[in-house]
Amino acid sequence: MSERFFLYDENEDTKSRYVSFMGEQQRYDIILISTNRYYGKKLVLDVQSNRFAIIGQDDLEEPGYIEEAFNLKDDEGQELREFLYEVI
Repeated sequence: MSERFFLYDENEDTKSRYVSFMGEQQRYDIILISTNRYYGKKLVLDVQSNRFAIIGQDDLEEPGYIEEAFNLKDDEGQELREFLYEVI
């Protein structure tokens, strides 16, 4: 077996926020992870769909980004986007 080549292997203290809310379209179970990595963006995990994305304000303004990242319909994506505008 060859020796493992790490690109990086670091530890960092992060801040996690767990949010569950019922929207007009569906229930959302979201984990928001704040870290010094990713240029100030947050790591957003959707527990129900097992999908995640690195999201900042610029991503929220990108048409279709949230819908694609979390595999949501347009109205569901808009609902999640409105919440994320409040917390990112």
